[in-house]
Amino acid sequence: MRDQKSVKVIIIGAGPIGLACGVELQKQNISYLIIEKGCIVNSIFHYPTNMTFFSTSDRLEIGGVPFISHGVKPTRREALEYYRRVAESYKMPLKLYETVDRVSGDDGNFRVSTDKGVYNCEKVIIATGFYNQANLMGIPGEDLPKVKHYYDEPHPYAEQRILVVGAGNSAVDVALETYRCGSEVTLVVREDALKDGVKYWVRPDIENRIKEGEIKAWFNSEILEIRSKEVVIKTPKGEKVIPNDFVLAMTGYHPDYSLLNKIGLELAKDEYETPVYDNETHETSIKGIYMAGVVCGGYNTSKWFIENARVHAGQIVGDIASQPVSI
Repeated sequence: MRDQKSVKVIIIGAGPIGLACGVELQKQNISYLIIEKGCIVNSIFHYPTNMTFFSTSDRLEIGGVPFISHGVKPTRREALEYYRRVAESYKMPLKLYETVDRVSGDDGNFRVSTDKGVYNCEKVIIATGFYNQANLMGIPGEDLPKVKHYYDEPHPYAEQRILVVGAGNSAVDVALETYRCGSEVTLVVREDALKDGVKYWVRPDIENRIKEGEIKAWFNSEILEIRSKEVVIKTPKGEKVIPNDFVLAMTGYHPDYSLLNKIGLELAKDEYETPVYDNETHETSIKGIYMAGVVCGGYNTSKWFIENARVHAGQIVGDIASQPVSI
């Protein structure tokens, strides 16, 4: 990969949608560079080790590269291998473990400053995802070392008293995996039931574990305080103090708006603080800067997925390709 300091387009983010944008640019013979603060598909890398995708492999494909998985639904490990293969197949110019600090200039003459260098480009595509910022509960004790907002694997929690917070797929997966690894599991859910989107092949399992009392579940409940060896929760039956070793808060994540704010992108005055962009071209409120993928939904992180956001790449590059190419 050659060291490019001046290209037509810089893509910020090497997730699946950022890679898809690179593929489309390459097809149009437009020079580009992808800058990523972590590894390739950094968000997927930080998914739980044993995670299985909800979608089938064909719906995760980009760039016409076939995604063949052992099962109908691919695993995290298979996805990592697949997206590495896409990047290798297209010999994508990547700058990994490099954080973008600032984007200055205007359409046709942008400067992208990182912690390692400065790059010039005509257009910028922001495809930064949302997995880096956890939704905090805002309660006493949340800063204790025993509280985790990211989950890797069940082994460290064997023979421990675990409290899992959440009602979606992440919380259900964590509850079941830690239970099967020998943890004493309690599930705390704000709502009166698990979310409708819980994977259909997992729902009977978690419901049966709760019914049999193997996993204790408190619905219409919330954590009030976390202490070193216990947790206080508010339930329909009053406050309860539960012995506890670890709290795994699967409360979701949100985009990092620090870069968007530095750039000066306009946000809609709605409950999700949705970035303002053209629905057809995905150009933002600043001409020459585009937005792709999950970040387009703002705090509504369930609006865009790999499956339905892949089309953003074609929309953006179609607009860029329709303009004069000078680099």
